[in-house]
Amino acid sequence: MARIYGGHLVAKYLKEVERVEMAFGLSGGHIEQILDGFTEYGIRAIDVRHEQAAAMMAHAWSIYTGNPGVCLVTAGPGFTNALTGIVNAHLDNAPLLVLCGRSPIRDDLRGALQEMNQMDMVKPVVKWAATCHDPARIPEYLATAFRHAMQGRPGPVFLELPPDILNAKVPGEIAPGLAGGTRKFTCHPGDRALKRAAELINGAKKPIFLGGSGVGFSRSDQDLRAFVEKAGIPFLLLNNGRGVLPDSHPLCVIDTGFAGMTLGLSRADVIIAAGIRFNWTLQFGGIFPEAKVVRIDVDPHEIDRNRSADVGLPGDVASVLEHMLPHVEQRDHTGWITDLRNASRAFMDSELRQRESPSEPIHPIRLVAQVQEAAGEEALYVVDGGDTTYFGLVGLRSRERAGVLTPTGNLFGCLGTGIPYAIAAKLARPDKQVVVLNGDGSFGFNAMEFDTAVRHNIPFVCVINNDCAWGMIKHGQELTLGKERLQCSELGRRHYEKMVEGLGGYGEFVTRDEQIVPALKRAMAANKPSCINVLTDPTVTSPATIMFEQALKVE
Repeated sequence: MARIYGGHLVAKYLKEVERVEMAFGLSGGHIEQILDGFTEYGIRAIDVRHEQAAAMMAHAWSIYTGNPGVCLVTAGPGFTNALTGIVNAHLDNAPLLVLCGRSPIRDDLRGALQEMNQMDMVKPVVKWAATCHDPARIPEYLATAFRHAMQGRPGPVFLELPPDILNAKVPGEIAPGLAGGTRKFTCHPGDRALKRAAELINGAKKPIFLGGSGVGFSRSDQDLRAFVEKAGIPFLLLNNGRGVLPDSHPLCVIDTGFAGMTLGLSRADVIIAAGIRFNWTLQFGGIFPEAKVVRIDVDPHEIDRNRSADVGLPGDVASVLEHMLPHVEQRDHTGWITDLRNASRAFMDSELRQRESPSEPIHPIRLVAQVQEAAGEEALYVVDGGDTTYFGLVGLRSRERAGVLTPTGNLFGCLGTGIPYAIAAKLARPDKQVVVLNGDGSFGFNAMEFDTAVRHNIPFVCVINNDCAWGMIKHGQELTLGKERLQCSELGRRHYEKMVEGLGGYGEFVTRDEQIVPALKRAMAANKPSCINVLTDPTVTSPATIMFEQALKVE
């Protein structure tokens, strides 16, 4: 029987059992045998300029493909650099496998290069963590890691692989009875609870279906469509659940914007909340004080978290909807949907006029409207920033799964995700135009990943909403401290597009409304990583900033 290195066995298992085609990482001596294994077994390695970006790309890969992303980082600073991305995946419930080097076991407690207690640092922010001490058990550890990443509420997992394990030679056979770790099992509640939920839904006058990332990860497209169309229920899909049904669906009320979402949830008499946490973005459940709540979540601990459910349905979203469908009656809530749209437009009147009207300087919501016009509803959009996220969230539309991806759904509010997410989006969906809308502040976190995109020939377009500041922070300081007491919130006018050009991409600087669409079309035609740097009105404050400042107030 042929013997291979432990590092090669890692790659062999990933390719032959879990069907992994791509991994994201940054090289290092501790993990060189895994990298060589990628060469041996044909796994494409996307090497980044900072490990944070590798974790973020693997995170986004899981969203766009439904399969766990794989991230490979080296020991010590490679590990600590990746922590921000790992925490972001943890709070976003994204299935992510982090393979990490460490100092040799034989040198423990002797002061080896990059010797540190990685395990205790990472355990609070992953579903499962382990160190493999036996090279023959590498496939078993990997299968266990994948199972933990995918089963129940998904999330990141961490496997530490010392070089004395990776560099040891072992038999190259993988036990034929070892099941792959990505097999998924579903569960659903009993008929009594399903019927109680259906009674509330059938009797509702103003129901709303509110779906989050759990809708996306359950791959519930067909079941959700059948459920909302039979019950006639308007729906809002947020976070990684957006795009499971297209924004253009007649029952989708995402077009009512931030005001419409708030208005609709506060007026609803029944909320069906599926795979979404009642965190600060939903006022911890206080946004719908009068509504009856039917709550669906794969994690039973979420059912009554922050807001007690009138009916709790623990289980996989797709399975629960499938089993509830026979109990739901055919309904038509056209009147309620029309009232909701009409009421929300009264609040959105100013915003709608700003979308349609050129201005000098350029209003951010007008920039978003022009981006939408140029790229259309078939594109994949990624949004990254503070105020920028608000304008992108309410202004962009897509027909695609995760077609408008933002960092606002989890508790981390992690900036810098835009460029890594966009790279992963293009790798996962090479047939799609990918556009990232970045704030100028958030752009800086992972701007060097344009080099990654150029080296690997990954074309996408980055549009910078450049208000020359950390806009949300600046306007928050203006609201709470006064304009004369701004501190660490202004960035100045910078030609970020020239940086992208210097790295081998395409760039343009835009200051006038009529330049936006032509510049975007040239960038898309360039078929290379591109940056359109657009100066926008530095005085505009989004409703999200006001909401954020109110959330921080001490009563």
